Amino acid sequence: MAAAGQFPWQRLRDRAQFQALLGTRPVARSAHFALHRWLPASAAEAGDALFAPPGAVWIGALTPKRWARRAVTRNLMRRQIYAVFGQSPISLPAGAHLIRLRAGFDVTAFPSAASLALRRAVRGELLALLAEVAR
Repeated sequence: MAAAGQFPWQRLRDRAQFQALLGTRPVARSAHFALHRWLPASAAEAGDALFAPPGAVWIGALTPKRWARRAVTRNLMRRQIYAVFGQSPISLPAGAHLIRLRAGFDVTAFPSAASLALRRAVRGELLALLAEVAR
């Protein structure tokens, strides 16, 4: 795993950043995830205080308790989101990108909160979502 600061993006941390992205329509959806994106339309907009420095790629993960009750599951999903962005050959344009969990995984199919099967299912769906955005 890469050390902190080695990824080519910034992480969304501020509530205002998340709310700005949630105000946009999703650009891609899968069975369980949605990708929201904000791309600067002009150089003046690129210097927006929410997403400074300009020209950077911002990544965020939102896993609400409504869809993943256990903290172990939410943390697993967030780790998978950041890992997929770090290992994916797909390059994202400068701007802000937010992956949001929009539906829960079936508890009967994945009884363990952090099973290998759940990890693989989440990773596969995230890779498919990024491939859809790349098209």
